[in-house]
Amino acid sequence: MAPRGRAGPEAVSDETRPDVLVIGSGAAGAALSLRLAEHGARVVCLEQGDWVDRSRLPKASLDWEVRGRRFWAANPNVRRWPADYPVGSEGENPVDIYMYNAVGGSTIGFAGNYWRLAPSDFRVKTLDGVGVDWPLTYEELAPYYTVNESVVGVAGLAGDPCGPERDPLPLPPAPLGRPGELLRDAYEKLGWYWWPTEQAIATAAYAGRAACDNRGWCTFGCPHSSLGTADVTYWPRALKAGVELRTGARVREIMTGPDGNAVGARYYGADGLIKEARAPVVVVACGGLGTPRLLMLSSSPSHPDGLANSSGMVGKNLMTHVQSFAVGLFDDPVEGWQGTWGGTVSTRQFYESDSSRDYTRGFIMSGCRGWSPLNLALQVAPWGAGHHAALDHRINHEIVMYLCGEDLPEETNRVELDWDHQDRSGLPGIRTHYTLGENSRHLGTDMIAHGRQVLEAAGAASVRDFGLSPIWGWHLLGTARMGDDPRTSVVDGSHQAHDVPRLFVVDGSSLPTSGGVNPTATIQALALRCADRIWDRRRDWS
Repeated sequence: MAPRGRAGPEAVSDETRPDVLVIGSGAAGAALSLRLAEHGARVVCLEQGDWVDRSRLPKASLDWEVRGRRFWAANPNVRRWPADYPVGSEGENPVDIYMYNAVGGSTIGFAGNYWRLAPSDFRVKTLDGVGVDWPLTYEELAPYYTVNESVVGVAGLAGDPCGPERDPLPLPPAPLGRPGELLRDAYEKLGWYWWPTEQAIATAAYAGRAACDNRGWCTFGCPHSSLGTADVTYWPRALKAGVELRTGARVREIMTGPDGNAVGARYYGADGLIKEARAPVVVVACGGLGTPRLLMLSSSPSHPDGLANSSGMVGKNLMTHVQSFAVGLFDDPVEGWQGTWGGTVSTRQFYESDSSRDYTRGFIMSGCRGWSPLNLALQVAPWGAGHHAALDHRINHEIVMYLCGEDLPEETNRVELDWDHQDRSGLPGIRTHYTLGENSRHLGTDMIAHGRQVLEAAGAASVRDFGLSPIWGWHLLGTARMGDDPRTSVVDGSHQAHDVPRLFVVDGSSLPTSGGVNPTATIQALALRCADRIWDRRRDWS
């Protein structure tokens, strides 16, 4: 079905016949493509963006803070790269969207915090009576976490008491620095456990990537490729293994055959012409916003509400995590400018549900360095008289606590097509509708209070926090979730669509619940597992 109002010319069919067509080259698409190629599958991956010119990374230039707020802005409405599409944000608590359309997806702008979920995250309905259970367990996913950590080169220390026994990590944790030492002492003073933060950062030379030189603010790009973004970890190996990656390929719909099977995709090529790519298996890996957008765009008489949407769950249950920062001001310098952005010490002391609290599930607290100069100036320094004095008072005297808690799925938090705002090919943008739930508000309030408590115990002279709004859309999850029941989920435990044989969805959209940690490690582990499930059934597709 052509997009509304755009019949378009007849598509040019591609003679290439891969075994698997992957749509999206981000965290999940990259991992799945490599895994399948290593098994021996022929894989074509379509990516509507392009390779990032690493010479244009903000951190490759002296004026990196200015570049980071314009050319590199995380919100596509601000950045406006050619591959971007409009994103509107509505609801009582509009989401400030974080999303990149490029080879590597949104990993190209992440900080590299790389947690595993805890075993309880897979059973929140059974344990706590909220959300839904996953159709798999931590134990099933654990071997794939290990494989992923090896490819990415994760730095950290195995043995975190919040999780089961596991293999050693490939690289040692980043140096704690003075901020980490102060937070460590605070945790011990309070009687709370602490642990070095796991990060997708090469703390020593690894797989051809240079060791991190601890210049911080990793989200503005790592010129040395020390940060484990998918374009420098998975994609070099995937291309060497034979994966064909087509950039500038803006997919407009997934095609199905007379038997209802997914058979390929139609897309606008870099030349603007409509093309077709066909394969017996199609995998959608476009992220928490891009995946429901594409499924809804692929409506037809057989699927009037969007492809794989008989449950009505496509686009529903948007989760973002409950996130905030608490910032401590210290009398003495704290060397807050040096080190990886998120690489001090963390705790899951309050990660599990506790009946004494007025909310369910929990949160992490993760120490960070101080803010970069421009970010800090825009936060605390007034324009005009007093600007420099206010900045000098705080620069290199602050430690930041990143706070992240579980956001429970709610159907009213959703993604919809927005035909009033279109991309360069005339395809619709999307609108998010989001309101912070009561549980999330209670959790967030308590989370901020504990963050302040840690900083005060560390010796901070004063503490400020960022509250719970705006809602940061750094982790966009749940909008095409997996589950055993076709009435309440979009894909099954192997990520195959309940409604459409040979169509798979694996990315942040497929997570049934959010957990309380950064999701990239879990997204990639799930993608590796999905690849094995596809390969195990290869005779069904032949």
